Amino acid sequence: MGIHASATRLFLLSACLLALSLALGCRGVVGSSGNSTVQVSVTASGSVTGTVVSSPAGIDCPATCSADFPGGSQVTLTENPGAPSTFSTFGGWGGACMGSAASCTLTANATENVTATFNPAINHIIFMAQENRGFEHYFGELRQYWANNGFPDQSFNGLPQFNPVSGSPPLQGPSPTNLGCDPAFPPPADCTVDAISPQVTSFHMISMCEENPSPSWNESHVDYNLNDPVSGAATLDGYVYAAAHDARSLGYFDTAGERAMSYYNSTDLPYYYFMASNFATSDSWHSPTMSRTQPNRLYMLAATSAGHAYPPPSGSAPLTNPTIFDLLQAADITWKVYVTDLSRANPQVQDSALNFFATAGKYPNNIVPSDQFIADLSNGTLPAVAYIEPGYNAGLDEHPGIDDGVPGANIQLGAEYVSSLINGLMQSSSWKDSVFILTFDEFGGFYDGVAPASAVSPDGIQPEDLQPGDVCTKGTGPTCDFVYTGYRLPLIVVSPFTKKNYVSHTVADYTAWLKLVEARFGLKSLTQRDAAQFDMTEFFDFVNIPWATPPTPPAQPTNGPCYLDKLP
Repeated sequence: MGIHASATRLFLLSACLLALSLALGCRGVVGSSGNSTVQVSVTASGSVTGTVVSSPAGIDCPATCSADFPGGSQVTLTENPGAPSTFSTFGGWGGACMGSAASCTLTANATENVTATFNPAINHIIFMAQENRGFEHYFGELRQYWANNGFPDQSFNGLPQFNPVSGSPPLQGPSPTNLGCDPAFPPPADCTVDAISPQVTSFHMISMCEENPSPSWNESHVDYNLNDPVSGAATLDGYVYAAAHDARSLGYFDTAGERAMSYYNSTDLPYYYFMASNFATSDSWHSPTMSRTQPNRLYMLAATSAGHAYPPPSGSAPLTNPTIFDLLQAADITWKVYVTDLSRANPQVQDSALNFFATAGKYPNNIVPSDQFIADLSNGTLPAVAYIEPGYNAGLDEHPGIDDGVPGANIQLGAEYVSSLINGLMQSSSWKDSVFILTFDEFGGFYDGVAPASAVSPDGIQPEDLQPGDVCTKGTGPTCDFVYTGYRLPLIVVSPFTKKNYVSHTVADYTAWLKLVEARFGLKSLTQRDAAQFDMTEFFDFVNIPWATPPTPPAQPTNGPCYLDKLP
C-alpha cells in the first residue's frame, strides 16, 4: 500500500509539473528562456517613408521597430504614410500580417515579424498651360454650377452675381463694371474715360472666339489702377480702357474695349466646369508676373524671367538660367517636353518656351511631338515629369484671336484637345500614380476682381527691358519690380489623389508646380520665388485615394458660334 501511494503521489507531482510547463508555454515562452513575453518586430520597406505604431503602445517605427508584449495578447499595428509632403501611400503588410488594410491585429504567441511597405504616391507630374484666359473670365460662374448640379456650396471668390444670397462668404453682389470710353471721342481718337463714360458691365460672351485684349506689362499696370498704374493701391478699373486702346491702335472691331468684361460658363466649357468641380481648383492661383506670355513662361520653367518684363528679342542668346529640366537631368529623373505643334501644325514647328533657354540645345531628344504623350500612356513609358506645350500655331491653345497669325482661336477646340489628353491619362495604367495640372500662362487682359498679390523677388533683378512710354518709365512704385504676381488664372488639379470638390485659398503663383516637382523628387529650388511657394500637397489625400476610379466627364462641344465682328 505505501509503495503504491508513493507512486501515485509521484505520478500526480509529475503531471502537475507537466501541466505547469504547458501552461507556461501557452503564455508565450520565447525560445527556451521561459520568458512570459513575446517580441513583435516591424520592418518598414519601400522607397519612401511611413510609420507603424502599435496598440498596446511599444512600437513606433521607424524610431522603435520592436517591442515585447505579454504572450497570448492581441497587438494591433497601424500604418501611417505620414504627412502629405512625404508623397507616400501604404503598399500592404507582409510576414505575420497580411493584406492592405490600414490596421492589422495579431496574437503574440511566438516571435512575430511583420513587414510594412510604403510606396511613392506620385510618380508622374504632368503640367500644361493654355493661353491667356483669366480666372473670372472662365470660372466666374462656377459657384452657380455647383448649385445647379448638386455640389455642396463653399467659399469661392468668383463673379459676385453668381454667389448665393446666404451661406459661405463672399455672398451675392452686383455684376462688376468698368468705366468705358466716352462716345464723344470715337476712333481714330484714343479711348477717353471721363465723367460721362458709360459703365461696361460683366457679360456672358456668346462667341467662342474673340479679339485679343493685351495683357502686356504696360496694359497690366493700367488694368491695376487706371489713374495711378504704379501705385500700390489696386482699383482694378483699367481693363476696358486698355482693351479699347489696343483695339483702336490695331484696327480691331471692339474699339470700346467691352470684351474685357466678358466671361464664359458651363454651357460653353462643360468639361472644364465638371473637372474643376469634381477634382480641385483654386481661387487664389496667379501668374508669376504682371506681363504677357513669354516672361510668365520663363517663370514657368526657371522661376524667374531673368529681368525680362517683355519677350527676349528675336535672335537673343539662349538664357543660361537653369530650368527644372536641368535639375531633373542632373538627378537622373526622366522628363519630356511634349510639343503640340510638332505633330499638329503644318509645317511642324518646335514652338516651346524651352527654346528661350540653353537647356533646349542640350537635350534635343527630350523634346517630342505631343502625340507621343498618348503613346507613352499606352506603352507605360510616361516620364516622371511631363511638360505639354499647347498648339500655338495649330489654334488649340485657347488664345484669343487675332494673334500670331491665327484668327479667332476657338476656346472649345482648345478645351476639347485638353480633354483628349486628360481623358487619355485617366484611361491609362499611369492614372494610379499621376497628377495632371492644367492652368493658363496669363490672364489675357480680361477682368478679374482680385488684384495681383505681393510676392518674393526671384533673384533681386529688376526689369531691364522696359519700353519707351511704359508707365514704369514715367514713375516708380512697388508694382514696377518683380515683387508682385500677375492676375488670377483658372486651375484644375487632376489625380486619383485629388480631394473631391476641393478649393484652395492659398495665395500662390504657378511656380508652385516647380515646388511640387522639387519636393517630390528631392531637388533644390531654382530661385527664391519657387522656394517661397507651397508644394501643392494640400490638394491631395494619399490615404483614402478619392479618385482611384476616375469619373466620366462630359464631352466638350465644339459647335459654339465663332465670330470676331460683333459682341457678344
